[in-house]
Amino acid sequence: MSTHYVHVIKGTELEDTRVILQFLKGMVGQRFSLLNYFKQIPVSFDAVLLNVENQMAEFAIHEYQSKAIERERKALIRAHAKSPFREDIVGEAFYVSAIKKRAILCKFWYANNLAGMRRFVRVQLDKPVEADLVCDDEVLKGYIKVMSLGGAALELPSCGSLLTGTEINLYLKLPDLTSTTVVETSLNATVVKATSEETPCTCILEFHIEKHSQQQLAHFINQRQVEIIRELKNL
Repeated sequence: MSTHYVHVIKGTELEDTRVILQFLKGMVGQRFSLLNYFKQIPVSFDAVLLNVENQMAEFAIHEYQSKAIERERKALIRAHAKSPFREDIVGEAFYVSAIKKRAILCKFWYANNLAGMRRFVRVQLDKPVEADLVCDDEVLKGYIKVMSLGGAALELPSCGSLLTGTEINLYLKLPDLTSTTVVETSLNATVVKATSEETPCTCILEFHIEKHSQQQLAHFINQRQVEIIRELKNL
């Protein structure tokens, strides 16, 4: 969750919660837009606020939203047009049921949605993609676990001499998710961040892709999006 939202404190945490609850009590019966992320894919449906009692808010929600809330144990409530504050709200899940299509949220706080500012949709890969990273004639072998058209998070046994701003060549083996074939593609990238304190280390890359590699990446990412949506439906 912390990779998607940042906690905003306007007064004290207790004061913020009281203001949020006071606002919600005056909005019973109103429609809100909820947001979660399931394997990096945004899940957002409208919900109706049914009741606010004992510092908890009950919502009638979409079945798919309930499944995403069950996984995250939180939900973001997008800023309402009638809200006196511009921030979104995050509430923790006290109760959620896909069958009843209900969620009860509590422990509210203000938040800014960092993921909403992304240029590209990210997908989490259950089966990591093999990648060779070439830098100054050194070849580092790793695996991509999160990817978008704009970049990726790459796991490596060691980050070696990788520094922020380093230009590298990246060679990927993209599986076709509807067959047993593998598509090999290459592209240029820049190291945005390399975290070497832990093993394996994580390297964040920004892609500089040409039309051909863009088409290959887009095809793979679209296939993965379909897989994730199907998995959410079948939960």
